[in-house]
Amino acid sequence: MPTTDQKAVQPAGTAEPDSAIRYLWAHVLLWATAGATLAADLWTKHWAFTELGWDEAREGFFGLVSYQRSLNDGALFGMGQGLVSIFIIASVLAVAFILYFFGCSHRRQRLLHVALAFILAGALGNMFDRTFMSADRLVLTSSYGKGERVLGRFVGDQNGDVIHLGSWPEGSHPQQFDRKCLAEPPRSIGVVRDFIKIELQIAGRDVWPWVFNIADTLLVVGVGMLLITFAFDRRSSAKT
Repeated sequence: MPTTDQKAVQPAGTAEPDSAIRYLWAHVLLWATAGATLAADLWTKHWAFTELGWDEAREGFFGLVSYQRSLNDGALFGMGQGLVSIFIIASVLAVAFILYFFGCSHRRQRLLHVALAFILAGALGNMFDRTFMSADRLVLTSSYGKGERVLGRFVGDQNGDVIHLGSWPEGSHPQQFDRKCLAEPPRSIGVVRDFIKIELQIAGRDVWPWVFNIADTLLVVGVGMLLITFAFDRRSSAKT
């Protein structure tokens, strides 16, 4: 018979007396970890967009990373740009999935609970941005580069032939765009605040070209920990 350390996630409706949902300290580990990492994500985003200049790249962590402001109207790595509503729904489903797994897990699966906390904080951090942070977006025609998106803050009257788009959120250093060069009407859209850039290159190419945030890191690390947990559970089950 498997030991308590070897028990995998239980199917719904078959939770044993040692289910994590019944134990205070399992909840403390999940919610305290999720709360602390979510706070770290939101605070660092706020810091980046209040302390960094609109075009500043500040060196950090012994030159291995830089901090620079960037907006993303897509998901991880800029995929699915503009599909904000879909990403919000996906985040809600992810939260429900995490709570389901926690309720079906064993109280001693601490690594699993930390992984779920990381994923929960990452999903909530970026969902917060997409829900409460909006930027003005222009989609340019081939005259400027077909399909290129420019995000910022509209400055002045936008009803004329020329649209002024400044940096986000303060609207400084506005650029001019001819309305005839737009592929679609200007609009406001939910965005995610990114600010971390890895400054490592191999053969003159960036190892990681995307700008990201703490929430993205939590999602990637949390999913990795989840896979490791499942691999150990499978190996333990195979030995019994």
